[in-house]
Amino acid sequence: MLKVGQIGTGHLGKFHLNNWLNIEGIQLVGFCDIDDANANAVAQKYQLQRFEDVEKLIDACDAIDIVAPTSSHFELCELAIRKGKHVFVEKPLANTMEEAKELVKLAKEANIKFQVGHVERFNPAFLALKGQVLQPMFIEVHRLAQFNPRGTDVSVILDLMIHDIDIILSLVRGNVNHISANGVAVMSDTPDIANVRIEFDNGCVANLTSSRISMKKMRKMRLFQKDAYIGIDFLEKKTEIIRLNTPGDKNVFTFDIDTNNGKKTIAIANPVVEDVNAIKLELEQFRDAIINNTDTPVSVLDGFRAMEVAHQILEKIGNVTTH
Repeated sequence: MLKVGQIGTGHLGKFHLNNWLNIEGIQLVGFCDIDDANANAVAQKYQLQRFEDVEKLIDACDAIDIVAPTSSHFELCELAIRKGKHVFVEKPLANTMEEAKELVKLAKEANIKFQVGHVERFNPAFLALKGQVLQPMFIEVHRLAQFNPRGTDVSVILDLMIHDIDIILSLVRGNVNHISANGVAVMSDTPDIANVRIEFDNGCVANLTSSRISMKKMRKMRLFQKDAYIGIDFLEKKTEIIRLNTPGDKNVFTFDIDTNNGKKTIAIANPVVEDVNAIKLELEQFRDAIINNTDTPVSVLDGFRAMEVAHQILEKIGNVTTH
């Protein structure tokens, strides 16, 4: 049995607890939480041991799951790594780029498994594209949320947009060439709404809009590539592929259109979207990486790259408070 401990049992932390308790091969040895009232309630509800000393919890585990505020990520990750423990930490990886860079170095030196919680990589709508050839040249993203004071300790870039930054970096075969951005702080001290344009050296352009002060929720990504359009609805868990029809296409709806180059056949496909619990799946794959000694699906370097682009965006906006 793999012994796991969890630090942080707030809103998201409780989702992690519920899933750890239902993952095979895992013994959840206990948790840490600085909020006494919440910790007592969690200990009673889940019948779990509360550790008041973080070091003692880490010492009792093979792996630690950090679902604490971003400001404490580095300290907790560093402590766990130096004790030779495997680490899962929620996004963003760290509070500053210096901290993130140090964690990449420490994780590599310690030869432990390290995974960053970019959960949208495990969204069933995104997973439905597995096996598809994705070579986007233009990407349009809208991630809109209603205002919630929880999470406003970081900007909308590090809170919401970083999900899409991570996915785009995993899809685009190229390096970031140029970033232009603007954002506005409306309800908090950091940007609550932002629009960003990322240009890659392979010619791909990504246009991202994120807001946490919208009237309705939206989490959509649209990929445009040669002869194809791919729509991903992360919220509704739907995926759509529209492309010029090719021989052998099955389970698609087709229709013809007249163009200057003659008649073209358009095929619309809706890949099967499995009913997947994204949080459980990312935790299971973290477990598997430890047990099988394989790479984690979202590495510490992936987390660093997403943070690096996010901080470049913040610098463009002019609202970076940490360096």
